[in-house]
Amino acid sequence: MRGVRVANLVKKYGETVAVDDLTMDFEKGTLTTLLGPSGCGKTSTLRCIAGFEKPEKGEISIGDATVYSEGVNVPPEKRLVGMVFQSYAIWPHMTVFDNIAFPLKIRHASQQETEEKVRKVMELVRLTGLKDRAATQVSGGQQQRIALARALVFDPEVLLLDEPLSNLDTSLRDIVRVEVRRIQQSLGITTIYVTHDQGEALSISDKVVVMRAGRAMAVGTPKEVYSKPTNDFVASFVGRANLIAGTLSELAGRLALVDTDVGSVSCGLQEGSTLKEGDRVAVSIKPENVVVEPANGEGSGPNAFEGSVEFTSYLGAFSEVGVSLGKGGAGQRVKAVKPSEGLALADGQKVRVTFPPQYCAVLPAGTAVEFRKKIHLE
Repeated sequence: MRGVRVANLVKKYGETVAVDDLTMDFEKGTLTTLLGPSGCGKTSTLRCIAGFEKPEKGEISIGDATVYSEGVNVPPEKRLVGMVFQSYAIWPHMTVFDNIAFPLKIRHASQQETEEKVRKVMELVRLTGLKDRAATQVSGGQQQRIALARALVFDPEVLLLDEPLSNLDTSLRDIVRVEVRRIQQSLGITTIYVTHDQGEALSISDKVVVMRAGRAMAVGTPKEVYSKPTNDFVASFVGRANLIAGTLSELAGRLALVDTDVGSVSCGLQEGSTLKEGDRVAVSIKPENVVVEPANGEGSGPNAFEGSVEFTSYLGAFSEVGVSLGKGGAGQRVKAVKPSEGLALADGQKVRVTFPPQYCAVLPAGTAVEFRKKIHLE
């Protein structure tokens, strides 16, 4: 049996296209995250799968059954989909038990079946002992677990979660995130998880789909999406990246030489790249891979440039260092992330910045580079 498939899905709100011809397979038993900025179409996709929104066109199947296509529109309550909303949608006038049991009651389950299923799911989400508590008398984290239990109590084929941790504080969010992953894996339930938090997506997912303007910009494992971005938008959105605009001047197998404002940069081509000499491109390198050293007058190797420190920001175990490249510090700005222990760099200090070629990738230039240049982030 398959998990979930959407094919050529289009959803509009007036003239605004929220989901733009999206085709995607969500494998059975896996957790897939839809990751992207606000307005990218991730929640609209989720709501179309759940049946809360009607697409303009396309097909949606759950398992072996088509739940939406031309002439077919299965109502939400018959799609065997459990959904956890961003707001949790907890009913304040009900007890914890009654909140969780609600999907069974509207399906006319017997009292014995209801008691047994609620007991089991409360154990699963670690709410045992709270069934008679008023829903308003439990913590935010417990309310999130109530919403999760309610979505699971009727044994759905698919679990949909729309930014389920956004209302929790940071420390609690980390705890509940681990719990959500534990529950998903223990049940083996096909799960689609919406978030704009890249850390959340990378830590919890089997597969990540990076979305922008209703389209999938990248699909892969967390490691693939982070370390091998397919374009400049993905590079800058997932884990951040330094993007340096330039022109592809030379190709030699899987290696490329890019002419930039700060000099030539040697880097690698992504597998399947169709770039050619003369193309406008972006060199991408993650801040943690940028080497920053005090200038000492020694000769420089590949991808080594002069610069001056603009700022250092203490972030605990690590610090962020901003460097302006080029003589006089008037060129490209890049950021590096370095261990705070032993870091001794002062604002205005002359430094040598190196981009190790093995960590540099050349990508098609697009809106991310142009946007950064416009607001002087580079």
